[in-house]
Amino acid sequence: MLLLLLAPLLALLPPSAAAAPASPSPVPDSTQSYYARKDAAALRRLLRNADTRAERLLCRYRLYPLTEDERYLNDLPETLDPDASARELALLSGLWGYRAAHASVFGAMQAGRRSMQLLEKAREKDADDPFVLLIGGQSLLFRPALAGGSDETALARFRRLRRVLGSRPDADAVAASEAALWTWYALRETDRPDAANALRRKLAERDLPPLYREFLKHPPG
Repeated sequence: MLLLLLAPLLALLPPSAAAAPASPSPVPDSTQSYYARKDAAALRRLLRNADTRAERLLCRYRLYPLTEDERYLNDLPETLDPDASARELALLSGLWGYRAAHASVFGAMQAGRRSMQLLEKAREKDADDPFVLLIGGQSLLFRPALAGGSDETALARFRRLRRVLGSRPDADAVAASEAALWTWYALRETDRPDAANALRRKLAERDLPPLYREFLKHPPG
């Protein structure tokens, strides 16, 4: 009888007052998972079936460093329409950056300039998008100082990336381990051996996927 009397009152309570099932843990983005496992074939399938420009850019951005297949750097647009997201602009910037790294001197200058312009547009739209921070930090690490490169600023971007990964719903395409690896690399480049070694020990204790284990053993440069 008591339950019958209370039922109308319980029905008036806001949804948050009722017990709700726990929400499932977010599923890692498939492009990030395939990239970390060095599964280029799976990424190619994703690219073939991609429905959006953002998905196509992301697949190409992840595929090129795995395969070094220059087809993924062909036919790159120089810019995107005004409605393009910060992530799309950052990914296109990263692809132009890959092209700059393998072009002739003159071609590298042109490609590098396009990459920087796209990245700046991306930062204006959303400076905390995970790919804006990741690609921006990478660009600063490998860009000559005369062209604005800075290891210190790169380190700040990677540290910011690690902070935002836990608070953004769109952060699943960048793994926490990937952000930590680039932070470790930037710590080395900025001559912070104690902090770099401490982070490396933590990373070495994790069950890292193949690509990240290789990065830790044989970093770039």
